[in-house]
Amino acid sequence: MPPLSDRPAPRRSRPVQLAETIKEWVVEHELRKGDRLPGEAELMARYGRSKGTVREAMRILEAQGLVETRTGPGGGSFVGEVSGERARALLANYFYFRDLSIADIYQMRKLLEPEVAASLAGQLSEAQLSKLEAVIAEYPLPARDAGEERAQHVSSLKFHALLASYADNPLLAFVVEFMAQILTELTVWRRLYEPVNHRLWKKGRRYQTELVEALRRGDPAAARAVMRAHMETAEALMQEQEAQVLRRFIAE
Repeated sequence: MPPLSDRPAPRRSRPVQLAETIKEWVVEHELRKGDRLPGEAELMARYGRSKGTVREAMRILEAQGLVETRTGPGGGSFVGEVSGERARALLANYFYFRDLSIADIYQMRKLLEPEVAASLAGQLSEAQLSKLEAVIAEYPLPARDAGEERAQHVSSLKFHALLASYADNPLLAFVVEFMAQILTELTVWRRLYEPVNHRLWKKGRRYQTELVEALRRGDPAAARAVMRAHMETAEALMQEQEAQVLRRFIAE
């Protein structure tokens, strides 16, 4: 069997082709969220497709979040807007079958997150800094059991997603938030919160506290260095955690 990269792309069905065509039309006409789309009869006439094909194409776009359908007076099909949460969920489904490793994720985190931190030094309001500190305050003591350890992992990654949401670059923010989400899910799927890891808690909390201090005083070099060290340490400890889980699984 030839490798996936050498196989011809599967032939797209007519509804999928039409869905792509409608999407291109929306982009070309610079439509925005809430703008009305042509009705079913108009789409049939414009693209020479059957009612069934048009309806299936619109269902595809609706499932993707790109079309909203409203009933009643003034109803019809309208341009929708895919939320960041929905986009990350769809992307996570793709990577679910790609067997991502801790190293894969941290290769990206080590490249991007230090730059996010550096770009935000001296740019955040006191309210934003306080929100970051509030997340850190969610885990003031080391975990006593696996349940608390899991909650601390999730809160720690929430800190990084929140920080990324403050970035001016929406693409950079989305990628960093997605990595935090996928790492959260990976932690849960592989039970990487077992056993309790006090070193991960202690070092992670210290780095995040130092990072907020660097952001507050407007020191991009320090913010970049702290985040870089945080990522390198977290990667090593997470890989160690993963190895312990694997050893326990083999022993059982």
